Amino acid sequence: MTKIRILIFLLTLTVVFSLGTLAFLYAKGYRIDSKNRKISANGLLLIKSNPDGAQVFLNGELKTATNATLSLPPNTYDVSVKKEGFLTWNKRLLIEKEIVTEATAHLFKSAPSLSAITFTGVSNVVPSPDFSKISYVVSGNSTNLENQGLWIIDNANLPLGFSKDPRRITDGDLNDASWIWSPNGRQILLTTKKGTYLIETSNFVSQSQRVNVAAQKNKILKDWEDEKDNRKANQIKKLPEKLREVFLNNVQTFSFSPDEKMILYTASSSASLEKGITKPLPGSSTQKESREIEKGKTYVYDIIEDKNFLIDENGDNLLIEGGYTKETPRRISWYPSSRHLILSDEGKIIIMDYDGTNRQVVYSGSYILPHAYPTLSSDRLIILTNLGANDTPPNLYFLSIK
Repeated sequence: MTKIRILIFLLTLTVVFSLGTLAFLYAKGYRIDSKNRKISANGLLLIKSNPDGAQVFLNGELKTATNATLSLPPNTYDVSVKKEGFLTWNKRLLIEKEIVTEATAHLFKSAPSLSAITFTGVSNVVPSPDFSKISYVVSGNSTNLENQGLWIIDNANLPLGFSKDPRRITDGDLNDASWIWSPNGRQILLTTKKGTYLIETSNFVSQSQRVNVAAQKNKILKDWEDEKDNRKANQIKKLPEKLREVFLNNVQTFSFSPDEKMILYTASSSASLEKGITKPLPGSSTQKESREIEKGKTYVYDIIEDKNFLIDENGDNLLIEGGYTKETPRRISWYPSSRHLILSDEGKIIIMDYDGTNRQVVYSGSYILPHAYPTLSSDRLIILTNLGANDTPPNLYFLSIK
C-alpha cells in the first residue's frame, strides 16, 4: 500500500512538473510547429489600442483585433492598426524569441473638430513654462472695450466636454505690453509703457491697483532664473553619472516628459552616449537609435530603456520650451501621455511617438505657427487660428483629436 502511495505521489509530481514546464514554455512563446513537427521558439506581440476594437495588420494581412497577444516567429514585422474614423498607426517591430514586445497604438481622429474658446480676437499668446496655462491679450475697441486686458486659460484636466472659462487677471490697453511667466506659473511680470507689475495669475487686479515694481524687476528676473536653473540642476542630478556628464557639457535646452522617464533635448555640441548607461530591459524598444549625438539636432532619451532617438535634424530651428521667436518658429512639446510629442510645423500639426516614428498629421490647414498647445486632457489641443480669414483677428480653439 505504501509503494502505491509513493508511486501516485511521484506520478502526480511528474504531471505537475510537466504541465508547469509546458505552461512556462508557452508563456515564453514556444509553440508546436505542426508543419515541421517540432517546437519552435516564438516571440509574443502584445498589441493594444486607444480606443480599442481596432484591426491589427501584420505585413498587410489582417490578423486580429487589438488587446490581443500574438505568437510570432522571430522576425521584423510591419504592424498597422486601423479603425474607421481614425488615422492609421504604423510601426516596424522586431519580434525576438522568448521576448514579449508590447505596443499601444494611440489613434487620433482623421477629421478633428474645432470649438471656439475665445470670440473677441486675441494677440500676444504666451504659454506658461509647463503649458498648464495660456495667456493672451484682448484689444479694446468700440465693441469689446469692457473685455480688454490680459486673460488666462487654465489647462485643467477636466472631463470630456468640460473646460474652465477664460478669466481676466488685469484690464487696460495692453497691445504694446510684454510679460514673463514665473517658473511655477503662478505669477506674471507685466511690462507696459507706464511701468512693471507683478501680477498673481489666480486673482484679478485692475490697472488702478497695480503696483509698479520696476525697481525690483532685475532682482525678480534673477530669482526666477535661479529657480529655473536649480530645478534643472536637480533633474540632471537624478540622471546616471555617464548621462549627467553629457547633459552638463553638451546640452543646453531640454524638457523632461510629464512622468520624467524621458528627456527631449537639442544638442549644443557633439558627443557619444555609451551603451549600458542603465541595465537593459527585456522587451525594450527595437526602433533605430542614435548613440552619436550631433550639434543642432533634437533627440529623445529614454532613461528606463537606455535608448536615444533622433527626432529632428533641424533642432536649431525648433523650440522645446515656451516662448516664440522668428528665428525658431517651430515648436515641439510633450503630449500628456509622455509617450508622444506634438510638433507645430508650417501648415500642419504632427503627433509622433516618442521615438520619432509613426508621425501623424492631426491637423492640416490655417493656424498661426507655432501656436499649438497640449492640454492636460489628452483628447484635445489648443490652437490659434483665424480660419483663413486674414482680415480678422485670430481666436483660440479647442482641436478635438480623440
